[in-house]
Amino acid sequence: MSGDAAQRTRLAVRVAGIVQGVGFRPFVYTLARRLGVDGHVGNDTRGVFIEAEAAPGTLDTFLVALDRERPPLAVIDSVATSPLPPTGAAGFRIVGSDGTGAPTTQISPDAATCPACLDEILATGGRRAGYPFTNCTHCGPRFTIVTGVPYDRANTTMRGFVLCPSCADEYADPADRRFHAQPVCCPECGPRLRLHTLPGTGEPEALSGDPIATAARLLRDGAIVAVKGLGGFHLAVDATHPHAAARLRAAKHREDRPFALMAAGLAEAAELVDLAPAAAELLTHPARPIVLLPRRRRSPLRIADAVAPGCREYGVMLPYTPLHHLLLRTIARPVVLTSGNVSDEPIAYRDDDAATRLAGLADAMLTHDRPIHTRTDDSVARVVRGRPLLLRRSRGYVPRPLTLPVAARRPILACGATLKNTFCLANGAQAVLSHHIGDLENAATYRSYTEGVAHLRRLLGISPELVAHDLHPQYLSTGYAYGLNEVELIGVQHHHAHIASCLAEHGERGPVLGVAFDGLGYGDDGTLWGGEFLVADLTSYTRVGRLAPVPMPGGAAAVRQPWRMALSYLDSFGELPALPVVTRHAQRWPALRSAVRQGLNCPLTSSAGRLFDAVAALLDLRDEAGYEGQAAIELERAATEDPDHTGYPARVEEATLLTLHGGDLVRAALADRLDGVPVPLIAARFHAGLADLIATTCVLARERHGLDTVALSGGVFQNVLLLTGVVDRLAAAGFRVLTHSLVPPNDGGLSLGQAAIAAALDR
Repeated sequence: MSGDAAQRTRLAVRVAGIVQGVGFRPFVYTLARRLGVDGHVGNDTRGVFIEAEAAPGTLDTFLVALDRERPPLAVIDSVATSPLPPTGAAGFRIVGSDGTGAPTTQISPDAATCPACLDEILATGGRRAGYPFTNCTHCGPRFTIVTGVPYDRANTTMRGFVLCPSCADEYADPADRRFHAQPVCCPECGPRLRLHTLPGTGEPEALSGDPIATAARLLRDGAIVAVKGLGGFHLAVDATHPHAAARLRAAKHREDRPFALMAAGLAEAAELVDLAPAAAELLTHPARPIVLLPRRRRSPLRIADAVAPGCREYGVMLPYTPLHHLLLRTIARPVVLTSGNVSDEPIAYRDDDAATRLAGLADAMLTHDRPIHTRTDDSVARVVRGRPLLLRRSRGYVPRPLTLPVAARRPILACGATLKNTFCLANGAQAVLSHHIGDLENAATYRSYTEGVAHLRRLLGISPELVAHDLHPQYLSTGYAYGLNEVELIGVQHHHAHIASCLAEHGERGPVLGVAFDGLGYGDDGTLWGGEFLVADLTSYTRVGRLAPVPMPGGAAAVRQPWRMALSYLDSFGELPALPVVTRHAQRWPALRSAVRQGLNCPLTSSAGRLFDAVAALLDLRDEAGYEGQAAIELERAATEDPDHTGYPARVEEATLLTLHGGDLVRAALADRLDGVPVPLIAARFHAGLADLIATTCVLARERHGLDTVALSGGVFQNVLLLTGVVDRLAAAGFRVLTHSLVPPNDGGLSLGQAAIAAALDR
């Protein structure tokens, strides 16, 4: 006992945040023992509860150290205390978990293998040398294996693995970093690898020998191997093999989209890409995202052309599980690691489903017997102006919550969009943006969406009373919202949600001048928007500017065929010379031009994405899009890296609604094309001209509305060349600029904006 009972104080302490599955209880235990604090600590459905008794000054030190010395994966949102009568009891202990009550605690994201565990795995001796499922309280699977709360082994997919005596001793030893680490295991009691063939017909055949060594040999020989990761299966090939990547591309029906690479470590990654400090920091973040980085001009590693055809960047990631570390070190060269699916399908994550769906795609399957409970794709990021820009927020980041600028009065479900779907659950000030779901137009992906909503609702203990959805009546996410019972629905305009998402990420309410540039979104006037200037806060918006609307020949077909948008813009210029894009489509051009002029199946759109499509087709970069945004991506890639150029001029019509004449940019690009100006310079001048046009419009809008803060959102602002140009120009004009970083600017961040708007409106 620390002093007389009369001089002691006892506190009930409630810690909320990501405090389960991250070694928080053993940390509290060790801290209390060190400071001479008596009492106990435990988990429940709301987080961590502590009773602490000591002299008042000692308790003050204890509470400060809770935050300052917390474990590396812990995130503390709040620490609440209330007085209790001292008991005089000595000692400190960890008590059993309390699973009663509605769950409100947070679940930790999956975390990459920590240095201490990696040292054990790579050691020449020891219980866990070479063991591909090694983890501790600082690393390993979390969200992908949890089935319920509180976060205890019984509520994970590790519940079927009974701890051996040695692991049980570690689990029970407060001095061990595996103290109460729920996925703890070793070769005696944990999951085991197996490698077998994956024939298109007939029964799989187990392959003898060490599974990792045999899988590495298969990869070096050009085989495609399905590898079970944290959130699902990947398809792997040797990235240096002359034919393997091309074979994988054909098997997945993925003609154009680049594959991601996994490098063994930073040194190998630096042989592939230009690695600035901010990029290295992002690559080694516990989330281990795929990071898009410039390719080295003279790499010592000969990566096959089919890995990323025509790209100036590679998507690179580092190993994030022991299995990946061991496999990469054994093969001793980078590997392609792409989602285990056929294009547009959700990633396979159950062994039986993977064996069926990947048969015929992969030659062999490297798997194990630890089930994955939640399918989770890899996160994807870029580095912009020294900061991360998440393009896909998924494994490693989810389900870490975000804070709403206005706390929700009632529980909220925000249903998101149809493309790049995520959903969002909010309760109070906390909003949990889901893992990447994908494009809901695929039936299996829509099923994954409904299952994901149900699972996250259970984990978070949220029964939505208010459901936010997009205005588009044909979005499947909108249909899902309308199918729910006993909830209040709130429709949110697509581009308002984009701006609100940016505001929410920055913890702001507005008003701001919002620039929402994307592919397509349903406007409140029933037309297709996508190049919008809004005066917006979290409760309302006014459209104050837009790109001049142009016809979309064939409607949705124009999204898949960018040459149609070239026709739409070029037709307004009158008679044209025999441009290559016209010649290529000579048979269809006259009829489609007639349809445009008569307004037959040619809805008007102000879309910035379709403007990029038109220029890409005009420059002969892309006529048919194999995936969303491909033409715009290739136009950005084509632009010269030399910044010494002038942007094309374009008019802003100063009527009640500011109208930006994107056609001026197309006309200028056409003139340069006819004059023989190189495509890279035309692409660069287009980007610079569009950045000038956006900045000019913001200045005009400031004069009208008195706002000097601009929020940039929408999928077009994934384009680093445009984003950097716009931010530079706005900053030079005296604006404060809000951009995305940890929330995607594309539709993957839309549901956060929907939730923020719904919370602000529900007063």
